[in-house]
Amino acid sequence: MLTNPAPRRMVRIAAAALFLSVAGSMSGAIAADAHFIADNAAISGYDVVAFHTAGAPAKGSAEFAAEFQGVNWHFASAENRDLFKADPAKYIPAYGGWCTAGASKGKKVVTKPGEFWSIVDGRLYLNSSQAAHEKLFLADTAGVIRKGEMNWKVIYATPADQL
Repeated sequence: MLTNPAPRRMVRIAAAALFLSVAGSMSGAIAADAHFIADNAAISGYDVVAFHTAGAPAKGSAEFAAEFQGVNWHFASAENRDLFKADPAKYIPAYGGWCTAGASKGKKVVTKPGEFWSIVDGRLYLNSSQAAHEKLFLADTAGVIRKGEMNWKVIYATPADQL
């Protein structure tokens, strides 16, 4: 047992420094786990800006890429990339691009961004299948989003295979 307060303080300082070092090195991994990544890019390389500006999905290109939250985002044009970089929060899909219906059920489910998507109140929502999109999300959009928001706080940084 330590009785001198100086060594105790040094132990606390060392422990805090170790914690901050580990937490800092993990922050990129945690952020990346929060996003659906396939084909080395967020949401399978689809351009998140195009959903908003063109009203349709468009595949992005590594030529027009940006990194945000430790994740590569691909865009169909330099203009879309620059719009994203100016305000990423405006374009990032809900639940990191994982399935909205899945999030409402407490799970991270892979999405099909080019097929099952909606923009609600300026936010992009993606789904995994026709049934998830039509029978769950579109049938009760507000309820699914509300449940997804509550669950996302828990599943945010949990690897999909551990849910």
